Amino acid sequence: MLGLLGTLRLGTRALAAQRQGVEVAGHNLANVNNSAYARQRVSIQSTASSDGLTDPVGSGVEVVAIRQIRDQLLDGQVITEDGVSGSLEAQQRALKTVQSLLGQSIDRGNTGAGGTSAADGVGGGQQLAAGLTDFFNNFASLAAQPTSLPEREITLRRAASLAAQFPALDNRLVAFGTQLDESLNTDLKSANALLSDIARLNDQISRTEAVSGGSANDLRDQRQAKMESLSGVIGFDSIEASDGSVAIVVGGVSLVTSGIREKTLETFTNTDGQRMVRASSTTDALAMTSGRVHGTLDARDGGLNDLRRGINDLAKNLIDQVNALHTSGFALDGTTGRAFFLGSSAADIRVNQELLDNPNSLQVSGSATARGDNRVAQALSQLGNRPIAALDGQTLGNAYNRIVGRLGEDLSSVNQQLADQKVIAELLKGQRDSVSGVSIDEEMADLTRFQRGYQASAKLINTIDELMDTTLSLKR
Repeated sequence: MLGLLGTLRLGTRALAAQRQGVEVAGHNLANVNNSAYARQRVSIQSTASSDGLTDPVGSGVEVVAIRQIRDQLLDGQVITEDGVSGSLEAQQRALKTVQSLLGQSIDRGNTGAGGTSAADGVGGGQQLAAGLTDFFNNFASLAAQPTSLPEREITLRRAASLAAQFPALDNRLVAFGTQLDESLNTDLKSANALLSDIARLNDQISRTEAVSGGSANDLRDQRQAKMESLSGVIGFDSIEASDGSVAIVVGGVSLVTSGIREKTLETFTNTDGQRMVRASSTTDALAMTSGRVHGTLDARDGGLNDLRRGINDLAKNLIDQVNALHTSGFALDGTTGRAFFLGSSAADIRVNQELLDNPNSLQVSGSATARGDNRVAQALSQLGNRPIAALDGQTLGNAYNRIVGRLGEDLSSVNQQLADQKVIAELLKGQRDSVSGVSIDEEMADLTRFQRGYQASAKLINTIDELMDTTLSLKR
Protein backbone atom coordinates (compact mmCIF):
# COMPACT_ATOMS: atom_id res chain seq x y z
CA MET A 1 0.00 0.00 0.00
CA LEU A 2 1.51 3.32 -1.05
CA GLY A 3 0.09 5.64 1.51
CA LEU A 4 0.28 9.40 1.22
CA LEU A 5 4.07 9.55 1.08
CA GLY A 6 4.20 6.77 -1.51
CA THR A 7 1.59 8.50 -3.61
CA LEU A 8 3.57 11.74 -3.30
CA ARG A 9 6.61 9.97 -4.65
CA LEU A 10 4.43 8.54 -7.44
CA GLY A 11 3.38 12.07 -8.37
CA THR A 12 6.97 13.28 -8.28
CA ARG A 13 8.07 10.50 -10.65
CA ALA A 14 5.15 11.24 -12.96
CA LEU A 15 6.02 14.94 -12.91
CA ALA A 16 9.63 14.14 -13.87
CA ALA A 17 8.53 11.76 -16.64
CA GLN A 18 6.14 14.30 -18.19
CA ARG A 19 8.74 17.04 -17.91
CA GLN A 20 11.27 14.87 -19.75
CA GLY A 21 8.66 14.21 -22.42
CA VAL A 22 8.24 17.98 -22.88
CA GLU A 23 12.03 18.38 -23.12
CA VAL A 24 12.36 15.69 -25.80
CA ALA A 25 9.50 17.14 -27.84
CA GLY A 26 11.12 20.56 -27.56
CA HIS A 27 14.48 19.10 -28.64
CA ASN A 28 12.81 17.56 -31.68
CA LEU A 29 11.14 20.83 -32.61
CA ALA A 30 14.43 22.70 -32.22
CA ASN A 31 16.01 20.33 -34.76
CA VAL A 32 13.16 20.37 -37.28
CA ASN A 33 15.46 21.90 -39.93
CA ASN A 34 18.51 19.81 -39.05
CA SER A 35 18.83 17.30 -41.89
CA ALA A 36 21.26 15.15 -39.87
CA TYR A 37 18.86 14.78 -36.94
CA ALA A 38 16.71 11.73 -36.20
CA ARG A 39 13.67 12.35 -34.01
CA GLN A 40 13.69 10.99 -30.48
CA ARG A 41 11.04 9.47 -28.25
CA VAL A 42 10.87 8.96 -24.48
CA SER A 43 10.36 5.35 -23.53
CA ILE A 44 8.09 5.26 -20.46
CA GLN A 45 7.17 2.23 -18.37
CA SER A 46 5.40 1.53 -15.12
CA THR A 47 7.50 1.23 -11.98
CA ALA A 48 7.33 -1.81 -9.72
CA SER A 49 3.98 -2.30 -7.98
CA SER A 50 3.57 -2.78 -4.23
CA ASP A 51 1.29 -5.03 -2.25
CA GLY A 52 -2.18 -3.67 -1.63
CA LEU A 53 -5.01 -4.83 0.61
CA THR A 54 -6.39 -6.97 -2.20
CA ASP A 55 -4.30 -6.62 -5.37
CA PRO A 56 -0.87 -5.11 -6.17
CA VAL A 57 -0.94 -1.33 -6.38
CA GLY A 58 0.93 0.53 -9.12
CA SER A 59 3.65 2.93 -8.02
CA GLY A 60 3.67 5.22 -11.04
CA VAL A 61 5.87 5.66 -14.04
CA GLU A 62 9.47 6.36 -15.02
CA VAL A 63 11.48 7.13 -18.16
CA VAL A 64 13.75 4.19 -18.95
CA ALA A 65 15.29 5.49 -22.18
CA ILE A 66 15.26 8.15 -24.85
CA ARG A 67 15.11 6.23 -28.10
CA GLN A 68 16.29 7.48 -31.46
CA ILE A 69 13.90 6.63 -34.29
CA ARG A 70 16.22 5.32 -36.97
CA ASP A 71 16.09 2.56 -39.56
CA GLN A 72 19.65 1.23 -39.79
CA LEU A 73 18.88 -0.48 -43.10
CA LEU A 74 17.79 2.82 -44.66
CA ASP A 75 20.79 4.61 -43.15
CA GLY A 76 23.10 2.03 -44.70
CA GLN A 77 21.39 2.32 -48.07
CA VAL A 78 21.66 6.12 -47.99
CA ILE A 79 25.40 5.84 -47.33
CA THR A 80 25.77 3.40 -50.22
CA GLU A 81 23.78 5.52 -52.66
CA ASP A 82 25.63 8.70 -51.64
CA GLY A 83 28.82 6.92 -52.67
CA VAL A 84 27.38 5.98 -56.06
CA SER A 85 26.14 9.54 -56.58
CA GLY A 86 29.54 10.95 -55.69
CA SER A 87 31.26 8.70 -58.20
CA LEU A 88 28.87 9.53 -61.04
CA GLU A 89 29.00 13.26 -60.34
CA ALA A 90 32.82 13.20 -60.46
CA GLN A 91 32.74 11.26 -63.74
CA GLN A 92 30.23 13.68 -65.23
CA ARG A 93 32.28 16.74 -64.31
CA ALA A 94 35.46 15.20 -65.70
CA LEU A 95 33.89 14.04 -68.98
CA LYS A 96 32.22 17.40 -69.52
CA THR A 97 35.59 19.07 -69.09
CA VAL A 98 37.19 16.65 -71.55
CA GLN A 99 34.41 17.48 -73.99
CA SER A 100 35.21 21.18 -73.68
CA LEU A 101 38.91 20.45 -74.25
CA LEU A 102 38.00 19.05 -77.64
CA GLY A 103 36.68 22.48 -78.52
CA GLN A 104 33.26 21.13 -79.36
CA SER A 105 30.00 20.17 -77.74
CA ILE A 106 29.28 16.50 -78.28
CA ASP A 107 25.82 15.46 -79.44
CA ARG A 108 25.40 11.72 -79.84
CA GLY A 109 22.86 12.31 -82.55
CA ASN A 110 25.42 14.26 -84.59
CA THR A 111 28.42 12.08 -83.92
CA GLY A 112 28.75 9.24 -86.37
CA ALA A 113 31.20 7.34 -88.48
CA GLY A 114 30.28 8.67 -91.89
CA GLY A 115 32.70 11.59 -92.22
CA THR A 116 34.44 14.44 -90.53
CA SER A 117 31.36 16.67 -90.61
CA ALA A 118 29.69 14.37 -88.07
CA ALA A 119 31.99 15.69 -85.39
CA ASP A 120 31.16 19.34 -85.90
CA GLY A 121 29.09 19.38 -82.70
CA VAL A 122 26.37 21.59 -81.38
CA GLY A 123 28.74 24.41 -80.51
CA GLY A 124 30.18 24.54 -84.03
CA GLY A 125 33.73 23.91 -82.78
CA GLN A 126 35.19 21.79 -85.57
CA GLN A 127 38.90 22.29 -84.93
CA LEU A 128 40.68 18.96 -85.46
CA ALA A 129 37.94 17.45 -87.62
CA ALA A 130 37.84 20.54 -89.83
CA GLY A 131 41.64 20.61 -89.89
CA LEU A 132 41.76 17.10 -91.31
CA THR A 133 39.20 17.98 -93.97
CA ASP A 134 41.10 21.15 -94.97
CA PHE A 135 44.38 19.26 -95.05
CA PHE A 136 43.21 16.78 -97.68
CA ASN A 137 41.21 19.41 -99.61
CA ASN A 138 44.33 21.55 -99.94
CA PHE A 139 46.19 18.68 -101.57
CA ALA A 140 43.30 18.38 -104.01
CA SER A 141 43.73 22.08 -104.86
CA LEU A 142 47.48 21.60 -105.17
CA ALA A 143 46.95 18.67 -107.53
CA ALA A 144 45.26 21.10 -109.95
CA GLN A 145 48.31 23.40 -109.85
CA PRO A 146 51.25 21.24 -108.69
CA THR A 147 53.91 23.83 -109.61
CA SER A 148 52.15 26.84 -108.06
CA LEU A 149 54.23 28.33 -105.26
CA PRO A 150 51.20 30.04 -103.58
CA GLU A 151 49.28 26.71 -103.57
CA ARG A 152 52.29 24.98 -102.04
CA GLU A 153 52.59 27.65 -99.36
CA ILE A 154 48.87 27.45 -98.52
CA THR A 155 49.06 23.65 -98.32
CA LEU A 156 52.03 23.77 -95.96
CA ARG A 157 50.52 26.49 -93.76
CA ARG A 158 47.27 24.54 -93.39
CA ALA A 159 49.28 21.39 -92.67
CA ALA A 160 51.29 23.23 -90.00
CA SER A 161 48.03 24.48 -88.49
CA LEU A 162 46.65 20.94 -88.35
CA ALA A 163 49.88 19.59 -86.88
CA ALA A 164 49.84 22.28 -84.16
CA GLN A 165 46.36 21.22 -83.05
CA PHE A 166 47.51 17.74 -82.04
CA PRO A 167 50.15 18.73 -79.43
CA ALA A 168 47.92 21.58 -78.22
CA LEU A 169 45.09 19.11 -77.57
CA ASP A 170 47.48 16.55 -76.08
CA ASN A 171 48.91 19.19 -73.73
CA ARG A 172 45.42 20.16 -72.60
CA LEU A 173 44.54 16.53 -71.91
CA VAL A 174 47.79 15.97 -70.01
CA ALA A 175 47.21 19.13 -67.97
CA PHE A 176 43.68 18.04 -67.15
CA GLY A 177 44.98 14.64 -66.05
CA THR A 178 47.30 16.48 -63.67
CA GLN A 179 44.36 18.50 -62.36
CA LEU A 180 42.45 15.29 -61.69
CA ASP A 181 45.45 13.97 -59.76
CA GLU A 182 45.51 17.16 -57.71
CA SER A 183 41.79 16.81 -57.02
CA LEU A 184 42.55 13.38 -55.53
CA ASN A 185 44.77 15.05 -52.94
CA THR A 186 41.99 17.52 -52.08
CA ASP A 187 39.42 14.74 -51.73
CA LEU A 188 41.75 12.60 -49.62
CA LYS A 189 42.44 15.54 -47.30
CA SER A 190 38.69 15.87 -46.81
CA ALA A 191 38.33 12.09 -46.29
CA ASN A 192 41.12 12.00 -43.69
CA ALA A 193 39.49 14.84 -41.76
CA LEU A 194 36.17 12.95 -41.78
CA LEU A 195 37.91 9.76 -40.62
CA SER A 196 39.40 11.69 -37.69
CA ASP A 197 35.97 13.10 -36.85
CA ILE A 198 34.41 9.63 -36.92
CA ALA A 199 37.14 8.25 -34.64
CA ARG A 200 36.61 11.15 -32.22
CA LEU A 201 32.84 10.63 -32.20
CA ASN A 202 33.36 6.88 -31.69
CA ASP A 203 35.32 7.65 -28.54
CA GLN A 204 32.73 10.11 -27.27
CA ILE A 205 29.86 7.73 -27.97
CA SER A 206 31.56 4.79 -26.27
CA ARG A 207 32.42 6.80 -23.14
CA THR A 208 29.02 8.49 -22.92
CA GLU A 209 27.04 5.28 -23.32
CA ALA A 210 29.28 3.40 -20.87
CA VAL A 211 28.65 6.03 -18.18
CA SER A 212 24.96 6.73 -18.83
CA GLY A 213 23.87 3.27 -19.88
CA GLY A 214 21.73 4.89 -22.56
CA SER A 215 22.22 5.88 -26.19
CA ALA A 216 24.24 8.98 -27.16
CA ASN A 217 21.63 9.96 -29.72
CA ASP A 218 22.93 13.38 -30.74
CA LEU A 219 26.49 12.11 -31.09
CA ARG A 220 25.22 9.24 -33.22
CA ASP A 221 23.43 11.76 -35.45
CA GLN A 222 26.69 13.63 -35.93
CA ARG A 223 28.55 10.42 -36.75
CA GLN A 224 25.92 9.35 -39.26
CA ALA A 225 26.25 12.72 -41.03
CA LYS A 226 30.05 12.34 -41.13
CA MET A 227 29.74 8.84 -42.58
CA GLU A 228 27.37 10.05 -45.28
CA SER A 229 29.80 12.83 -46.17
CA LEU A 230 32.67 10.32 -46.23
CA SER A 231 30.78 7.99 -48.57
CA GLY A 232 30.43 10.84 -51.05
CA VAL A 233 34.23 11.04 -51.15
CA ILE A 234 35.26 7.39 -50.90
CA GLY A 235 33.33 4.15 -50.63
CA PHE A 236 33.73 2.13 -47.42
CA ASP A 237 32.32 -0.69 -45.32
CA SER A 238 31.27 -0.09 -41.72
CA ILE A 239 30.98 -2.50 -38.81
CA GLU A 240 29.37 -1.45 -35.51
CA ALA A 241 30.99 -2.85 -32.37
CA SER A 242 29.31 -3.72 -29.07
CA ASP A 243 30.59 -0.52 -27.45
CA GLY A 244 28.72 1.61 -30.01
CA SER A 245 31.78 2.51 -32.07
CA VAL A 246 31.94 1.96 -35.84
CA ALA A 247 34.91 0.53 -37.73
CA ILE A 248 35.61 2.00 -41.18
CA VAL A 249 37.14 -0.32 -43.78
CA VAL A 250 38.20 0.72 -47.29
CA GLY A 251 39.29 -1.91 -49.80
CA GLY A 252 39.81 -4.45 -47.02
CA VAL A 253 42.04 -2.09 -45.01
CA SER A 254 40.84 -0.89 -41.60
CA LEU A 255 41.17 2.88 -41.29
CA VAL A 256 39.19 3.53 -38.10
CA THR A 257 38.73 1.22 -35.12
CA SER A 258 36.95 2.45 -31.98
CA GLY A 259 38.36 5.89 -31.21
CA ILE A 260 41.55 5.46 -33.24
CA ARG A 261 42.23 6.48 -36.81
CA GLU A 262 44.65 3.71 -37.67
CA LYS A 263 45.68 4.86 -41.15
CA THR A 264 45.38 7.84 -43.43
CA LEU A 265 44.65 7.89 -47.15
CA GLU A 266 47.37 9.11 -49.48
CA THR A 267 48.30 9.20 -53.16
CA PHE A 268 51.35 7.49 -54.66
CA THR A 269 52.80 6.88 -58.10
CA ASN A 270 52.61 3.27 -59.27
CA THR A 271 55.00 1.50 -61.63
CA ASP A 272 53.01 2.78 -64.63
CA GLY A 273 53.52 6.39 -63.52
CA GLN A 274 49.89 6.85 -62.48
CA ARG A 275 48.73 8.51 -59.28
CA MET A 276 46.78 6.01 -57.19
CA VAL A 277 45.36 5.86 -53.67
CA ARG A 278 46.57 3.73 -50.79
CA ALA A 279 46.45 3.62 -47.00
CA SER A 280 49.49 4.85 -45.12
CA SER A 281 52.11 2.19 -44.32
CA THR A 282 50.79 -0.02 -47.16
CA THR A 283 52.13 -0.50 -50.68
CA ASP A 284 49.15 -1.59 -52.77
CA ALA A 285 46.48 0.64 -54.28
CA LEU A 286 43.10 0.44 -52.58
CA ALA A 287 40.24 -1.05 -54.57
CA MET A 288 37.76 1.78 -55.00
CA THR A 289 34.05 1.05 -55.36
CA SER A 290 32.32 4.43 -55.10
CA GLY A 291 32.71 8.06 -54.09
CA ARG A 292 34.31 11.02 -55.84
CA VAL A 293 37.76 9.42 -55.69
CA HIS A 294 36.46 6.39 -57.58
CA GLY A 295 34.72 8.58 -60.15
CA THR A 296 37.83 10.69 -60.69
CA LEU A 297 40.03 7.64 -61.20
CA ASP A 298 37.46 6.05 -63.50
CA ALA A 299 37.20 9.16 -65.67
CA ARG A 300 40.97 9.66 -65.75
CA ASP A 301 41.83 6.05 -66.58
CA GLY A 302 38.76 5.57 -68.76
CA GLY A 303 37.36 8.40 -70.88
CA LEU A 304 40.38 10.71 -70.65
CA ASN A 305 42.95 7.96 -71.22
CA ASP A 306 40.96 6.45 -74.10
CA LEU A 307 40.64 9.85 -75.77
CA ARG A 308 44.34 10.62 -75.47
CA ARG A 309 45.31 7.18 -76.75
CA GLY A 310 42.90 7.54 -79.67
CA ILE A 311 44.25 10.99 -80.60
CA ASN A 312 47.81 9.63 -80.43
CA ASP A 313 46.91 6.69 -82.68
CA LEU A 314 45.27 9.09 -85.12
CA ALA A 315 48.36 11.33 -85.20
CA LYS A 316 50.71 8.38 -85.62
CA ASN A 317 48.73 6.99 -88.53
CA LEU A 318 48.47 10.42 -90.13
CA ILE A 319 52.25 10.74 -89.90
CA ASP A 320 52.89 7.26 -91.25
CA GLN A 321 50.37 7.40 -94.09
CA VAL A 322 51.30 10.89 -95.32
CA ASN A 323 55.04 10.23 -95.03
CA ALA A 324 54.73 6.94 -96.91
CA LEU A 325 53.29 8.80 -99.91
CA HIS A 326 55.34 11.96 -99.62
CA THR A 327 58.74 10.30 -99.36
CA SER A 328 57.99 8.43 -102.59
CA GLY A 329 57.30 11.66 -104.48
CA PHE A 330 59.61 14.22 -106.02
CA ALA A 331 60.16 17.95 -105.47
CA LEU A 332 60.31 20.49 -108.29
CA ASP A 333 64.09 20.04 -108.46
CA GLY A 334 63.74 16.24 -108.73
CA THR A 335 64.93 15.48 -105.20
CA THR A 336 63.09 12.98 -103.03
CA GLY A 337 63.10 11.14 -99.68
CA ARG A 338 61.95 13.94 -97.37
CA ALA A 339 59.40 13.24 -94.67
CA PHE A 340 56.36 15.51 -94.62
CA PHE A 341 55.71 15.14 -90.88
CA LEU A 342 58.26 14.74 -88.13
CA GLY A 343 57.51 13.18 -84.75
CA SER A 344 55.70 9.99 -83.79
CA SER A 345 52.60 10.98 -81.81
CA ALA A 346 50.17 13.75 -81.02
CA ALA A 347 52.67 15.16 -78.53
CA ASP A 348 55.40 15.94 -81.09
CA ILE A 349 53.87 15.88 -84.59
CA ARG A 350 55.06 18.80 -86.75
CA VAL A 351 55.62 19.65 -90.40
CA ASN A 352 59.19 19.22 -91.64
CA GLN A 353 60.80 22.66 -91.27
CA GLU A 354 62.75 22.12 -94.50
CA LEU A 355 59.47 22.10 -96.42
CA LEU A 356 58.21 25.22 -94.64
CA ASP A 357 61.43 27.03 -95.45
CA ASN A 358 61.35 25.94 -99.11
CA PRO A 359 57.85 25.07 -100.45
CA ASN A 360 59.44 23.98 -103.76
CA SER A 361 60.82 20.95 -101.93
CA LEU A 362 57.27 19.66 -101.36
CA GLN A 363 57.27 16.23 -103.05
CA VAL A 364 53.93 15.92 -104.85
CA SER A 365 55.17 14.69 -108.26
CA GLY A 366 55.31 11.06 -109.25
CA SER A 367 58.24 11.73 -111.60
CA ALA A 368 61.68 13.20 -111.01
CA THR A 369 61.61 14.91 -114.40
CA ALA A 370 57.96 15.88 -114.93
CA ARG A 371 57.46 19.12 -112.97
CA GLY A 372 53.73 19.23 -113.65
CA ASP A 373 53.05 15.66 -112.51
CA ASN A 374 50.49 15.52 -109.69
CA ARG A 375 50.12 11.82 -108.92
CA VAL A 376 51.41 12.08 -105.32
CA ALA A 377 49.28 15.20 -104.65
CA GLN A 378 46.20 13.31 -105.85
CA ALA A 379 47.09 10.30 -103.73
CA LEU A 380 47.48 12.54 -100.67
CA SER A 381 44.15 14.25 -101.35
CA GLN A 382 42.46 10.83 -101.53
CA LEU A 383 44.14 9.59 -98.35
CA GLY A 384 41.33 10.99 -96.25
CA ASN A 385 38.92 8.49 -97.81
CA ARG A 386 41.23 5.49 -97.63
CA PRO A 387 40.50 2.79 -95.00
CA ILE A 388 43.53 2.18 -92.76
CA ALA A 389 44.10 -1.27 -91.32
CA ALA A 390 45.79 0.09 -88.17
CA LEU A 391 42.60 2.05 -87.46
CA ASP A 392 40.36 -1.02 -87.76
CA GLY A 393 39.61 -0.28 -91.39
CA GLN A 394 38.41 3.27 -90.65
CA THR A 395 39.44 6.37 -92.54
CA LEU A 396 41.30 9.05 -90.60
CA GLY A 397 38.17 11.19 -90.43
CA ASN A 398 35.95 8.32 -89.37
CA ALA A 399 38.51 7.24 -86.78
CA TYR A 400 38.36 10.72 -85.23
CA ASN A 401 34.56 10.56 -85.25
CA ARG A 402 34.69 7.22 -83.48
CA ILE A 403 37.02 8.62 -80.81
CA VAL A 404 34.68 11.55 -80.21
CA GLY A 405 31.64 9.28 -80.40
CA ARG A 406 32.97 7.01 -77.66
CA LEU A 407 33.44 9.99 -75.39
CA GLY A 408 29.92 11.16 -76.22
CA GLU A 409 28.52 7.72 -75.40
CA ASP A 410 30.43 7.64 -72.10
CA LEU A 411 29.09 11.06 -71.14
CA SER A 412 25.56 10.20 -72.21
CA SER A 413 25.69 6.97 -70.20
CA VAL A 414 26.93 8.77 -67.08
CA ASN A 415 24.26 11.46 -67.49
CA GLN A 416 21.53 8.83 -67.66
CA GLN A 417 22.94 6.87 -64.72
CA LEU A 418 23.18 10.02 -62.65
CA ALA A 419 19.60 11.01 -63.47
CA ASP A 420 18.42 7.54 -62.37
CA GLN A 421 20.65 7.68 -59.31
CA LYS A 422 19.17 10.99 -58.17
CA VAL A 423 15.69 9.45 -58.26
CA ILE A 424 16.87 6.50 -56.15
CA ALA A 425 18.71 8.72 -53.66
CA GLU A 426 15.76 11.09 -53.25
CA LEU A 427 13.38 8.16 -52.80
CA LEU A 428 15.56 6.62 -50.09
CA LYS A 429 15.99 9.91 -48.25
CA GLY A 430 12.26 10.50 -48.48
CA GLN A 431 11.63 7.09 -46.95
CA ARG A 432 14.12 7.81 -44.19
CA ASP A 433 12.56 11.20 -43.49
CA SER A 434 9.19 9.52 -43.09
CA VAL A 435 10.74 7.35 -40.38
CA SER A 436 13.30 9.62 -38.74
CA GLY A 437 12.30 13.13 -39.75
CA VAL A 438 10.66 15.55 -37.34
CA SER A 439 6.97 16.29 -37.91
CA ILE A 440 5.93 19.63 -36.42
CA ASP A 441 2.29 18.51 -36.14
CA GLU A 442 3.27 15.30 -34.34
CA GLU A 443 5.65 17.07 -31.97
CA MET A 444 3.09 19.75 -31.15
CA ALA A 445 0.58 17.03 -30.32
CA ASP A 446 3.15 15.31 -28.07
CA LEU A 447 4.05 18.63 -26.46
CA THR A 448 0.39 19.23 -25.59
CA ARG A 449 -0.01 15.65 -24.32
CA PHE A 450 3.02 15.87 -22.03
CA GLN A 451 1.97 19.34 -20.90
CA ARG A 452 -1.41 18.00 -19.84
CA GLY A 453 0.28 15.06 -18.14
CA TYR A 454 2.56 17.45 -16.26
CA GLN A 455 -0.41 19.55 -15.16
CA ALA A 456 -2.24 16.41 -13.99
CA SER A 457 0.82 15.21 -12.07
CA ALA A 458 1.14 18.63 -10.43
CA LYS A 459 -2.55 18.46 -9.50
CA LEU A 460 -1.96 15.05 -7.93
CA ILE A 461 0.89 16.45 -5.83
CA ASN A 462 -1.28 19.38 -4.74
CA THR A 463 -4.04 16.95 -3.77
CA ILE A 464 -1.66 14.82 -1.68
CA ASP A 465 -0.33 17.98 -0.04
CA GLU A 466 -3.85 18.95 0.96
CA LEU A 467 -4.53 15.44 2.26
CA MET A 468 -1.37 15.55 4.35
CA ASP A 469 -2.36 18.92 5.79
CA THR A 470 -5.77 17.48 6.68
CA THR A 471 -4.19 14.43 8.28
CA LEU A 472 -1.76 16.50 10.34
CA SER A 473 -4.58 18.82 11.47
CA LEU A 474 -6.37 15.87 13.08
CA LYS A 475 -3.78 15.90 15.91
CA ARG A 476 -4.20 19.55 16.71
